[in-house]
Amino acid sequence: MVTGPVREVEMTDANVESLKDKSKEEPKGEDVDLLTLEDVKDHMKQIEKSVSAKEPRYLLRVLRQLRSIRPKLNFVIFKKLIQSFVIHDKRESLVSYLTITGKESDVITNWRPKTSREKIANFAEMEFYIELLLTVHLIDQQKLPEAISCAEFAIHRSIECGQKRSAEPIVAKVYFYFARAHELSGTLASIRSQLHSRLRTTTLRKDHEGAAVLINLLLRSYLEQSLYEQAHRLVSKCSFPDQASNGQWARYLYYLGRIQATQLEYSEAQTHLVQALRKAPQHGAVGFKQTVNKLLIVVELLLGDIPDRALFRQPQLRATLLPYFQLTQAVKTGNLARFGEVVENFGAKFQAENTWSLIIRLRHNVIKTGIRMINLSYSRISLVDVAQKLQLDSAEEAEYIVAKAIRDGVIEAVIDHERGFVKSREIADLYGTLEPMRQFHQRIKFCLDIYNQSVKAMRFPPKSYNKDLETAEERREREQQDLEYAKELAEDDDDDFA
Repeated sequence: MVTGPVREVEMTDANVESLKDKSKEEPKGEDVDLLTLEDVKDHMKQIEKSVSAKEPRYLLRVLRQLRSIRPKLNFVIFKKLIQSFVIHDKRESLVSYLTITGKESDVITNWRPKTSREKIANFAEMEFYIELLLTVHLIDQQKLPEAISCAEFAIHRSIECGQKRSAEPIVAKVYFYFARAHELSGTLASIRSQLHSRLRTTTLRKDHEGAAVLINLLLRSYLEQSLYEQAHRLVSKCSFPDQASNGQWARYLYYLGRIQATQLEYSEAQTHLVQALRKAPQHGAVGFKQTVNKLLIVVELLLGDIPDRALFRQPQLRATLLPYFQLTQAVKTGNLARFGEVVENFGAKFQAENTWSLIIRLRHNVIKTGIRMINLSYSRISLVDVAQKLQLDSAEEAEYIVAKAIRDGVIEAVIDHERGFVKSREIADLYGTLEPMRQFHQRIKFCLDIYNQSVKAMRFPPKSYNKDLETAEERREREQQDLEYAKELAEDDDDDFA
């Protein structure tokens, strides 16, 4: 506690001027609401343009901006949006989800969208978008029952409208937040049958984005309760759509790698986890990258590989990967005592991150690494010394472990059972074996996979043989729009991971 006289700080003229400038810069609440309404109005124009031109990329651009607009939503904005873009019959149902905050006098009166009733009735996508915004707002306000009810209302409305093809991306987002509200409520397993039913419908309708979202939601539901066998059956019987977005692909590949790692398919799991990291946004989705890297480190250790040290030095990963760095050091040195300390100190963290069952399997890898180091250091060593160095209970256990290592090809040695020692053989020339060819084949396959996936991810324009060729000015304008679109993708591609 600080004692002594309290000084009074005088406000100088410079400080007064700086506060005045700040007050001028900060917009008032009504101005912020008016700007937000203008943004939503612009979104509605983009949705109308997407439906009229049958070009979904305008609608996808609106959905990517959901992350930036969701903190600005409030009761005043929704009341105005519902009055302006929702037909009269559905207004009461949506207003019932809102809670009056005592600021009804702040309702904006000088904002009028130029949208006719006929246009609102013809473009049901506008109504679905408002219902999506309302669901997200209710989740942010921790009003989960209301969010679930609002999402169900939007889903039933989409079914009544015959599930228009142009509204499928918005409905897929509604499904995602519908399941998210159930997950936060602890009732995700209760909607599993409903998700299966909707998955059958979206698959028959060739709704690629909706099917991708529903498959990932079902896998998340299974893995949340450690139902790996059911998740494996779902993956084996469903084909993930190639046209899905990168965010959904990244999620699916992570779930697939997690399932395969649990089923001892470490090579396939490593491949899918690396692909998931490549599909993730470059400058966002930090939490997703941390989760994938944790699992990938454990899988690489189970494969006998040591992760690159530069991975643990990245600023975004350094703190969260510290336990895994200590685990890697224990496995690398073959120190069984150090491995036990790490498991004991960070056991609760490993269990919370769903890597505990895989880390327990690393004990045998630590022992194999220790045996390999002993084999390189000694041409001949007794089994008693091996048991002492590996901190095993007896020489008989050391004899069994060394024999298994010899059979698996970990070391080249011979056990003299009568005299109780291990004699190392002369190490053969590695370049005289097939190992270099396997390594080159693995690297070439990795490069070819990157090339094939890059070609699949490219966007090709539709064939238009009867149209005139574009002029140079039109080509420059199109290239400028493509550059802006690519920049916007790079900045906002982490919306799926928010």
